[in-house]
Formats: sequence, C-alpha cells, structure tokens
Amino acid sequence: MGKTPGYQVPESQPETVREKLYLPELIKGLAVTTRHFLANLFRGRDTNPEILDRKGGNLMSTVSYPEEKKPYAVGYRGLHRLVPREDGRPRCVACYMCATACPAQCIYIEAGEYPTAPDGADAASAVIEKYPVKFIIDELRCVVCGLCVEACPKDAIRMDTGTHAPPAYERPGFLWGIDRLLTGPAVAHPSDPWLKRPDSAQPAHGHKEAHMRIAHAPTPVEITRFDKKD
Repeated sequence: MGKTPGYQVPESQPETVREKLYLPELIKGLAVTTRHFLANLFRGRDTNPEILDRKGGNLMSTVSYPEEKKPYAVGYRGLHRLVPREDGRPRCVACYMCATACPAQCIYIEAGEYPTAPDGADAASAVIEKYPVKFIIDELRCVVCGLCVEACPKDAIRMDTGTHAPPAYERPGFLWGIDRLLTGPAVAHPSDPWLKRPDSAQPAHGHKEAHMRIAHAPTPVEITRFDKKD
C-alpha cells in the first residue's frame, strides 16, 4: 500500500515593506474608531433600556447608571430580606438551614432562646424556643444562588426586593444585619406554631404551610405501577 501524502504546508510569502510597517492597517483601525466616536458624540442617543432595540446613528450600548437603569427580569433574585412576623419579630427560628445550604458560606447566625413565662416573654414566642440574636449576610461573598430561600422551612428569608446591594466605600458596609434585613410586609401562615398551638405537639388542624413544597402521597395506581415487575 502506498503512503498517503501528508498535508503540504504552503511556503510562507515574505512580508512586504507595507506589511512590516503596519501603517495602513493602523490607519484603518483609527478611522473606524474615529467614525464611531464622532457618531456617538454628535448624534442623538436612544435611551431604550433594551440595548439591542436601540435605533439611530448613535448605537452606544453603555447604560448611563444611575440616570438610566435597565429593569430587572421578573425572576431576578434581588437583595436578601428577613420576613417579619405580624408582631414585628423575624420569622427566623435560627435553625441554621440557610447557613448550611449556602455554598458561599456568607450567612452567620447566632441563636438565642426566648425566655419562658414567668420571665416576661410572651407565650407565642416561647413556643418556637429559638430566635436569631445575630443574622448577618456578607453581600460581597453571596453568589445569588437562592439556596437559602429554598432551604428555609419558615419562609423567613426571601430575595424578592428587586434591588442589588448598594455600593459602599468599606467592606463592613456590605455586612447586612437584622436591622437592615428585616424589611417588607409581615407574613403569616396558618400552620405557624405561635398562632395555632401552645406547645410543640402536632397541631389538630389540617393546614399545611403554603410556602413549603410538600410532595403528595402516592396513589394506589402509582404504587401498583412502581411495584410491577417487567
């Protein structure tokens, strides 16, 4: 069998004096830059927030923030907030599930216990026993994944503010505590323990927490299908 000839590399042509000087291509590049500069400087600018839909001679795509703000999408995960109860206290029960699920480890919690009644605490808060003495989120470390919201069993933390963390000159300005996070309207669910029962026993009512994703019980048809052997 004959050998298959390999790829023949064409011989490189020697560079001309024009190519060695790079002046023609340099002048072409400067001409393009100058043309766009003059067009963006003297022509009217379309301020349509959708950059790709802008029309006219000035096609500058930069958003002049904060004078111009591009609206966020409906599903945008904004800045965190702690959801308050109807009495103004945070819904958080200091279970550490959000801090455990956080891949960036940007949530710090210190738990405390509500004092029981004769010490002066209301019985409603004493039912849940614990509350966050400190709840701090490092917004610089946050990767905006939303896992803290999904992990919370009490709908105590949300990312529905529609805003991002404001700028700050020093790093402590990005450490948000309870005083800054506890905002928004109060939220109550029928199964909240401080609303339905005086102790930790299973409630008699049939309400399920509206914010939790509770799987349905399998039907007899599904059980038969899964148990059926091929």
